Amino acid sequence: MRAMTEQPARWTEATVYPDMWSDPDVDPREGPSPEGELATLMDYLTNYRLTLRMKCEGLDPAQLALRSVPPSTMSLLGLVRHLAEVERDWRNWISEGEPLPKLYGVRDADFEDAVGEQDAVERAFLDLEREQAATDAVLVGHSADLGARIGREEIAVRELMVHRVEEYARHCGHADLLRERIDGRVGQ
Repeated sequence: MRAMTEQPARWTEATVYPDMWSDPDVDPREGPSPEGELATLMDYLTNYRLTLRMKCEGLDPAQLALRSVPPSTMSLLGLVRHLAEVERDWRNWISEGEPLPKLYGVRDADFEDAVGEQDAVERAFLDLEREQAATDAVLVGHSADLGARIGREEIAVRELMVHRVEEYARHCGHADLLRERIDGRVGQ
């Protein structure tokens, strides 16, 4: 691990635009804009989900668990775990049954217990995929009316979708800074 005072050189793989993560012809987020409100919201959500994964690619478990700056507990691995937890929370908002328990136990364990071990990294990404798919599956049944209020919280589908986009967008901003701190890689 490098000392806090050492700073990595800034770099990107992009050759076309120096502020991009990768060139547009290989960026999985590039493509035609969808038509319609729900399709647009899902496109933004999908692209932010991809961005988070891209920011984590090529890093070892220790790098993924590297904290930003004291006293923060934020790390890329913590963000992955946090977003898995948040997906579960959203599903609890829109379901009628008993809420599912927290994935990682007590409050803030998603960040505080994010350790740089391969099995912890693999579990976190599996948890995130499972929770995203489960929340998406519940919402598919409510996609006809984005103004419909659902679940115990009686939240509008549109409000939940916008909140999901906002949450991922905010944390992708954190991921930008965390990745740059780890190895200097920059880009949207």
